[in-house]
Amino acid sequence: MPRRIRHLIVKELLAVWRDGKSRAILIGPPIIQMLVFTFAATQEVKDVPIAVLNDDPGTIGRDLVARISGSPNFSRVEFLGSDAEVGPAIDGREALMVVRVGPDFSRRVAAGQPAEVQLLLDGRRSNASQLVAGYTGEIVSRFEEERRPDRAPAPPGPLVPRAWFNPNLDPKWSTVPALVAILTTLMGLMITGLSVARERELGTFDQLLVSPLSPTEILVGKSVPALLIGVLEATGMVLVGVVVIGVPFRGSVGLLYLSMVVYLAALIGVGLLVSSLARTQQQAILYSFMFMVPAMLLSGFATPVENMPEWLQAITLANPVRHFMAILKGLFLKGLPASELARMLVPLVAIASVTLTSASWLFRRRME
Repeated sequence: MPRRIRHLIVKELLAVWRDGKSRAILIGPPIIQMLVFTFAATQEVKDVPIAVLNDDPGTIGRDLVARISGSPNFSRVEFLGSDAEVGPAIDGREALMVVRVGPDFSRRVAAGQPAEVQLLLDGRRSNASQLVAGYTGEIVSRFEEERRPDRAPAPPGPLVPRAWFNPNLDPKWSTVPALVAILTTLMGLMITGLSVARERELGTFDQLLVSPLSPTEILVGKSVPALLIGVLEATGMVLVGVVVIGVPFRGSVGLLYLSMVVYLAALIGVGLLVSSLARTQQQAILYSFMFMVPAMLLSGFATPVENMPEWLQAITLANPVRHFMAILKGLFLKGLPASELARMLVPLVAIASVTLTSASWLFRRRME
């Protein structure tokens, strides 16, 4: 590495470290966010308040209500006395779901006839409502199977589910790798995006322009420190996930760092584009969030990519966060082999080539 670039890299690292605010942002928030978001960003639905309206005077209806009330998924069960209380219970968020048992439920179950149970859901929380409805539907189905009369057909054999890669279906095992990708993206993009804008505000960027450094050397000197800091940040979050939270890591450490470097290279290209366009740090932050919001939404963290329209799935192929998140989940949970990782790194290498080339062209043009 040329001596001038080495001095510029050291200068960039010292500038970040000597700035107390930058140092605090790099060390404290990622660890806190990792610990908090692991439990806050879970897709699991539990401890849900519900309400029950039982119009059935029979014992079978009361047994069903008792079965639902005893489910560990529901933290509080409120019993309603009439239909007039259903609307206020859902409107006031006192219950996510109201279970209404009809007046002929016991009679129909005893006769071996289909018996319906109405579920009234709060559509303002559509995802949670669907999951709660699934829990309740499973409880009702099992209950009706157990109460079938002797003349009814024999129930089917029991299902024995077994989950690969996450035997206990612990949501933290899926959340932690995704958070490592998201927080690495946030910190890596902010560090690179603010680099040139900070120097413009401080007036030190003009000194670089009159120095013997070429635009390419300045670009490399700005990129390498961001790469090193990003790798250290990602390493710290992986250690927190494995050591503190207890998520297993089954893959190769070498492959993990290889994927980190390729991903950060793609991310640094985006950050340098932001840094070249922004005149102030405030503009750089705004431009960074313009990239972050769609990148997070299209990464598959909140909504599976497979559930998106086909045209939107095609757009997500240009999103580096989507590919890195899939790689991290594979390395953490199933020990992704090198052959499969190489195939998954191809899109990231292509994205890195495009972003770094575009950033280099724009950076040179803005300097000229």
